[in-house]
Amino acid sequence: MLSVLIETCNDEEGLTRTLASLIGGAVEGVVRDVIVCDTGSTDQTHRVAEHAGCHYVTGGIATGIRQAKGDWLLLLEPGARLMEGWIDAVVDHTARQTMAARFSRARGSRIPFLARVFSANRALADGLLISKRQAAASAKSAGSAEAIARGLATKRLDAEIWMAPAKRERRSPR
Repeated sequence: MLSVLIETCNDEEGLTRTLASLIGGAVEGVVRDVIVCDTGSTDQTHRVAEHAGCHYVTGGIATGIRQAKGDWLLLLEPGARLMEGWIDAVVDHTARQTMAARFSRARGSRIPFLARVFSANRALADGLLISKRQAAASAKSAGSAEAIARGLATKRLDAEIWMAPAKRERRSPR
């Protein structure tokens, strides 16, 4: 029913946290497959994915979308954690809707107003539940999961996500 896609680059710790929050969905039979779409990791991301039983692909999100078995895709950032109740909300939405959806942010994960105004907005911070057909069409012109999620009209799911911490900019040594 649902394929989970996580686009990552050098984020083995974040990937571990995200995969742990998906266990309930796999046990319930809602999560059909998890695909880790790697964009050039040099850490142990591939080992984390393989040990967790995920499909590990290189080549980005478009490759993952083509390999996904579910009719619906859940795109997540590495480090994001789905909160209790997400399974029922996703099942209800996919049974009744065709429109994409996002999770609500967990109370402790919400960003204060001024910080939101002055920080870069991450389109995948709230996750994205999208039909495979719509994602495949968007992937033709989008180079990343973030680009697929940006600017989409979505519904709000009655479930919460603890958003992934923002990635720090990597500085080159001087």
